[in-house]
Amino acid sequence: WYLYFKTLEVEMVATKLYDKSGKKTVAENAKLETVSVDDDYDTWDQTGFMLRSDIGDHLTHSNIILILIVLVVLLPLLDHAEHKHLSNSSIYGNESEYICKDSCRISLVESIPIGVIYDNNSVVHRSTYSTWIELIQSAQYTIEIASLYWTMTRQDVYPDDSAREGEDVFEALVSAGRDRNIMIKVAQNAPSQLSPNFDTEYLSKKANAEVRSLNFAAFFGGGVLHTKLWLIDRTHVYVGSANMDWRSLTQVKELGVLIQNCTCLANDFAKIFEVYWQLGKDGRVPASWPDSVSTKININNPVNLTTEGNNYRGFITSSPASLSPKGRSNDIDGILDCIEKAEKFIYISVMDYAPLTVYSPKVKYWPVIDNALRSTAIDRRIRIRLLISWWKHSRKSEDNFLASLMDLTNSYKNVRIEIRRFVVPTNEEFDKIPFGRVNHNKYMVTDSAAYIGTSNWYGDYFIDTAGIGLILEDADHKNNESIRQQLEDVFLRDWNSPYSYPLNTTPAANRIRSAVKNKMNYFLPYYHHHIHA
Repeated sequence: WYLYFKTLEVEMVATKLYDKSGKKTVAENAKLETVSVDDDYDTWDQTGFMLRSDIGDHLTHSNIILILIVLVVLLPLLDHAEHKHLSNSSIYGNESEYICKDSCRISLVESIPIGVIYDNNSVVHRSTYSTWIELIQSAQYTIEIASLYWTMTRQDVYPDDSAREGEDVFEALVSAGRDRNIMIKVAQNAPSQLSPNFDTEYLSKKANAEVRSLNFAAFFGGGVLHTKLWLIDRTHVYVGSANMDWRSLTQVKELGVLIQNCTCLANDFAKIFEVYWQLGKDGRVPASWPDSVSTKININNPVNLTTEGNNYRGFITSSPASLSPKGRSNDIDGILDCIEKAEKFIYISVMDYAPLTVYSPKVKYWPVIDNALRSTAIDRRIRIRLLISWWKHSRKSEDNFLASLMDLTNSYKNVRIEIRRFVVPTNEEFDKIPFGRVNHNKYMVTDSAAYIGTSNWYGDYFIDTAGIGLILEDADHKNNESIRQQLEDVFLRDWNSPYSYPLNTTPAANRIRSAVKNKMNYFLPYYHHHIHA
């Protein structure tokens, strides 16, 4: 029966191209357009193929034999053609060593909030704003974005002039879809009353964007799509902490990475996007994922790549485990691997840290990362520093767990765990903008590796919330300008900055915030100049 229907399918293709008189039909001269995998069925269904009874008896036995031969030879190729764009075609090697042939470029990307000013000799990387604009302008075919929510205009949040950069990015996206016919795909967390995602509705109507929403409450009973990922032509990538939110460009401190001309990594990130895309269509987590989204690049088999003279071993992680197809390393495993391989130091900068699950109906103890840090400090005497954000939405209980971790310092010789709070300065004008003025970074750097992720460090983010991470290990230790070294420099810049404060109890932390507010008055003239210039 399988061969019968496949034969019928080939006959229908032939019939579509030629009518009974032997003349070519309109289908041959029709413009061919790129069709996504998910649209294949609809496209073929609408072509109006004739049934076998309409074909006539012109097919001979030799025709049928020839068709069967074609089926045997070509069907395996046809069945996998739709997933060809996901193959790691720019990678070669055996299962123990994958080598990327692309001339990749990898750069750190930051959003430095208005009013945060470093010393003149401090390192500052390219802005998230300029990076997103460049990515949009460089797109020739596709822009694919995985996001938590969209608030790119001042009407979405609060009418502040610092929204202009977000509005620029949004207008560039609209123009790309409307004026340049760039295919835009958005996989987003399901809209809610708090996050209605009007921006993606507008993109769908005005820029022909295709938008799919993922309902994690239906999948897992909780959680969200927390990934922040841009894919351009399956060649360029942005991944990092920045949401599709104008505040992520001017009011919130963010860090990410830009990957250019690197299909070997872009195609692997694309497999994660395809997981989200399928979830948005099917509305359920499958029992098993198709081979098209599996990967051979992981903790045990990183890809070897060279960028601007620096050699790396890299792989991409994902959470939760149920959204990690065959071969994909789990995000938490990637983090633990970095901790385990550190030989000298571990520096961590995240917005939230606690050995808990806090978004489930009942708070639960989740000491996976905490235990790894404790054992690393005691067993191997690795120096550990944590730079954790403090803002008006920080949980007071964090201080207790952080203090407990830091109390291990000097319990034995050379046991060193240092913890500080990073406080973004604010003032009364900025405080009117909800959920701004915070260090939103999510990264870790050791003496051997850089980890840049999209998740906060509560247990929930690794159990039922979708997030991703990129891990780049130095293949040698001679790279003074490697991404790992640059990330270390960023951490030390922030650690030694005037925005870094010793860990204190909650009352002291409140006094810290008041002191920072007073300090912010000094920057107010700069704010007005920066926005209105």
